[in-house]
Amino acid sequence: MPDELPIHISREELHAVEAPAGFETDGSFDVRLVNHGNSLHVHLHLDDRLSRVARMDATNHYVEGDSERVVRVEVAGNREEDAFGKLKVVSAYGAQTRWVDVEVLAPEEGGGQVQVDESLGKPSPEPEPERTGLRDRPEVLVGAFGLLALAIAGASVAVSGSLMVTAGALAVFGGVVVAALLLLE
Repeated sequence: MPDELPIHISREELHAVEAPAGFETDGSFDVRLVNHGNSLHVHLHLDDRLSRVARMDATNHYVEGDSERVVRVEVAGNREEDAFGKLKVVSAYGAQTRWVDVEVLAPEEGGGQVQVDESLGKPSPEPEPERTGLRDRPEVLVGAFGLLALAIAGASVAVSGSLMVTAGALAVFGGVVVAALLLLE
């Protein structure tokens, strides 16, 4: 479960921001905005030092009345040392502002090690070839219907001998040729 920084809004008075003075984490964390009053906007801002190792998708968040909203703060995992910065929390477009000191601890040495055993040296079994059917090759089905359309158009021209039927058969032929060219791309 990720670390969580709770921030209470409008608990004691309208637009009041209650946040801990400091927060420590070793990775990404959630800011839980708990609104005890009317709906409002809460602005979150990472200062320059903190924004070097962390980021949020958005800074301005609408929080419904008597509800909670969770904002994810992603922290880069490739840090070599601790980072320190401040998170600014502003309620209702500047009604009240609080700063939270945030310390992001560097990952521990060896935390990213992978355990290797003897099974790594053994070859993996060959996967079975996938069976392909008409569902996997729609061009075969389209080609078959194209040939069927050409056969019906040709038979219609042979039986009727009409100029209109011949023009329709040529249109079918042109459509089949275009479909074939598109399938071959």
